[in-house]
Amino acid sequence: MVKQKQQHLSISLELCDHATSDSSFLGNVIMGDETWVYGYDPQTRVQSSQWKSPSSPCAKKARQSRSNIKVMMIVFFDPDGIVRAEFVPRNTAVNSEYYKGLLEHLRNNVCRKRPEKWANGFIFRHDNAP
Repeated sequence: MVKQKQQHLSISLELCDHATSDSSFLGNVIMGDETWVYGYDPQTRVQSSQWKSPSSPCAKKARQSRSNIKVMMIVFFDPDGIVRAEFVPRNTAVNSEYYKGLLEHLRNNVCRKRPEKWANGFIFRHDNAP
Protein backbone atom coordinates (compact mmCIF):
# COMPACT_ATOMS: atom_id res chain seq x y z
CA MET A 1 0.00 0.00 0.00
CA VAL A 2 2.84 2.41 0.85
CA LYS A 3 4.64 1.51 -2.39
CA GLN A 4 1.46 2.24 -4.39
CA LYS A 5 1.07 5.64 -2.68
CA GLN A 6 4.70 6.52 -3.41
CA GLN A 7 4.27 5.53 -7.05
CA HIS A 8 1.08 7.62 -7.27
CA LEU A 9 2.91 10.63 -5.79
CA SER A 10 5.85 10.19 -8.14
CA ILE A 11 3.62 10.02 -11.23
CA SER A 12 1.56 13.01 -10.04
CA LEU A 13 4.68 15.13 -9.54
CA GLU A 14 5.99 14.13 -12.96
CA LEU A 15 2.68 15.10 -14.58
CA CYS A 16 2.71 18.39 -12.67
CA ASP A 17 6.20 19.17 -14.00
CA HIS A 18 5.07 18.41 -17.57
CA ALA A 19 2.01 20.66 -17.17
CA THR A 20 4.19 23.50 -15.88
CA SER A 21 6.76 23.26 -18.67
CA ASP A 22 4.36 22.59 -21.60
CA SER A 23 1.18 24.68 -21.87
CA SER A 24 -0.45 22.22 -24.31
CA PHE A 25 0.23 19.19 -22.08
CA LEU A 26 -3.16 19.08 -20.34
CA GLY A 27 -4.91 19.11 -23.71
CA ASN A 28 -3.44 15.65 -24.32
CA VAL A 29 -4.89 14.12 -21.15
CA ILE A 30 -8.07 12.03 -21.09
CA MET A 31 -9.39 11.62 -17.56
CA GLY A 32 -11.71 8.95 -16.26
CA ASP A 33 -13.78 8.88 -13.10
CA GLU A 34 -16.85 7.19 -11.74
CA THR A 35 -19.83 8.42 -9.76
CA TRP A 36 -23.12 7.11 -8.43
CA VAL A 37 -26.18 8.42 -10.26
CA TYR A 38 -29.69 8.38 -8.81
CA GLY A 39 -32.71 7.91 -11.05
CA TYR A 40 -35.75 10.16 -11.06
CA ASP A 41 -39.26 9.39 -12.28
CA PRO A 42 -39.67 11.48 -15.45
CA GLN A 43 -43.40 10.72 -15.67
CA THR A 44 -44.05 12.82 -12.56
CA ARG A 45 -42.50 15.86 -14.21
CA VAL A 46 -44.53 15.38 -17.41
CA GLN A 47 -47.76 14.95 -15.49
CA SER A 48 -47.19 18.14 -13.53
CA SER A 49 -46.64 20.23 -16.68
CA GLN A 50 -49.80 19.21 -18.56
CA TRP A 51 -51.95 21.87 -20.21
CA LYS A 52 -54.95 23.22 -18.30
CA SER A 53 -57.64 25.74 -19.14
CA PRO A 54 -57.66 29.16 -17.41
CA SER A 55 -60.82 28.25 -15.47
CA SER A 56 -59.52 24.95 -14.10
CA PRO A 57 -57.91 24.90 -10.66
CA CYS A 58 -54.15 25.23 -10.33
CA ALA A 59 -52.34 21.98 -10.78
CA LYS A 60 -50.27 20.82 -7.87
CA LYS A 61 -46.68 20.48 -8.84
CA ALA A 62 -45.38 17.03 -8.08
CA ARG A 63 -42.22 17.00 -6.04
CA GLN A 64 -39.34 15.05 -7.43
CA SER A 65 -37.60 12.87 -4.94
CA ARG A 66 -34.61 10.63 -5.19
CA SER A 67 -35.64 7.14 -6.14
CA ASN A 68 -34.08 3.90 -5.05
CA ILE A 69 -32.57 3.50 -8.52
CA LYS A 70 -28.83 3.96 -8.12
CA VAL A 71 -26.32 3.07 -10.82
CA MET A 72 -22.64 3.69 -11.33
CA MET A 73 -21.60 5.87 -14.25
CA ILE A 74 -18.06 5.89 -15.61
CA VAL A 75 -17.09 8.98 -17.61
CA PHE A 76 -14.00 9.73 -19.69
CA PHE A 77 -13.40 13.35 -20.64
CA ASP A 78 -10.83 15.85 -21.86
CA PRO A 79 -10.80 19.66 -22.13
CA ASP A 80 -13.06 19.40 -25.21
CA GLY A 81 -15.81 17.47 -23.40
CA ILE A 82 -16.99 13.93 -22.78
CA VAL A 83 -15.28 11.23 -24.81
CA ARG A 84 -17.31 8.33 -23.40
CA ALA A 85 -19.88 7.88 -20.65
CA GLU A 86 -21.17 4.49 -19.65
CA PHE A 87 -23.66 3.27 -17.08
CA VAL A 88 -22.55 0.08 -15.37
CA PRO A 89 -25.42 -2.42 -15.44
CA ARG A 90 -26.88 -3.20 -12.03
CA ASN A 91 -25.32 -6.13 -10.18
CA THR A 92 -22.24 -5.98 -12.41
CA ALA A 93 -18.80 -6.02 -10.84
CA VAL A 94 -16.24 -3.69 -12.37
CA ASN A 95 -13.51 -6.29 -12.55
CA SER A 96 -10.58 -6.62 -14.95
CA GLU A 97 -12.71 -8.26 -17.65
CA TYR A 98 -15.34 -5.50 -17.54
CA TYR A 99 -12.66 -2.80 -17.43
CA LYS A 100 -10.85 -4.30 -20.43
CA GLY A 101 -14.06 -4.09 -22.48
CA LEU A 102 -14.62 -0.54 -21.27
CA LEU A 103 -11.12 0.48 -22.40
CA GLU A 104 -11.71 -1.10 -25.82
CA HIS A 105 -14.85 1.01 -26.21
CA LEU A 106 -12.92 4.07 -25.05
CA ARG A 107 -10.19 3.37 -27.61
CA ASN A 108 -12.82 3.28 -30.38
CA ASN A 109 -14.37 6.52 -29.12
CA VAL A 110 -11.01 8.32 -29.01
CA CYS A 111 -10.22 7.11 -32.53
CA ARG A 112 -13.59 8.39 -33.79
CA LYS A 113 -14.14 11.54 -31.69
CA ARG A 114 -10.56 12.74 -31.14
CA PRO A 115 -8.60 11.61 -34.22
CA GLU A 116 -5.83 14.16 -33.53
CA LYS A 117 -5.23 12.63 -30.10
CA TRP A 118 -5.33 9.16 -31.55
CA ALA A 119 -2.73 10.12 -34.18
CA ASN A 120 -0.45 12.17 -31.90
CA GLY A 121 -0.84 10.13 -28.72
CA PHE A 122 -2.55 10.99 -25.46
CA ILE A 123 -2.19 10.39 -21.75
CA PHE A 124 -4.88 8.36 -20.00
CA ARG A 125 -5.59 8.88 -16.29
CA HIS A 126 -8.42 7.12 -14.49
CA ASP A 127 -8.97 8.15 -10.88
CA ASN A 128 -8.84 5.27 -8.37
CA ALA A 129 -7.39 2.86 -10.94
CA PRO A 130 -4.05 1.30 -10.03
